[in-house]
Amino acid sequence: MTGEDERYFVVGNRRWRRSDPAIPDSHRTELVSELMTARRAVGAAQRAGDADALAAARRRVQDAKVALGERGAPWWEEPSPSDRAARIRATIRTLLRHRDPSTICPSDAARVVGGPSWRSVLPSVRKVAIDMSSEGEIVVRQRGADLEEPGAARGPIRLALDQGSGRRSRGSHRASRHRVG
Repeated sequence: MTGEDERYFVVGNRRWRRSDPAIPDSHRTELVSELMTARRAVGAAQRAGDADALAAARRRVQDAKVALGERGAPWWEEPSPSDRAARIRATIRTLLRHRDPSTICPSDAARVVGGPSWRSVLPSVRKVAIDMSSEGEIVVRQRGADLEEPGAARGPIRLALDQGSGRRSRGSHRASRHRVG
């Protein structure tokens, strides 16, 4: 496969964008699993006639597709800072939903978005995570405690869903199974 063949596939005369091939397999598996869960939620919401649940499920599908590189800025082009931030946000949300109630390390999102050069993306991931925390979407933790000033954190941090996401409250954090990194 070269050129267009690496970027797209065709089903029923419709062209679809392929996932970013630079995503590590373990992370790709998590993102695809969350995408399938979100798609099932869309179907369930449609069958139930629940417009709010349908909108939430479609946002989950969108996040997973953006994280995989199937929507948003093309993965084969250099992204603008806002396009990169959008993919980072979608990746953080998707991984957190998939791993809930566990936390994620910012490097997990960086590996998805940055591929082999993920370390260069890590400062952007931390900045986006701090922004998401200030908006009440996620919490930033260090040594198991929510940080009041996430921007002042030095050293390893973890990201968790916040009560604003409707998934759990700040006080219900369980110890992560994942290594702090």
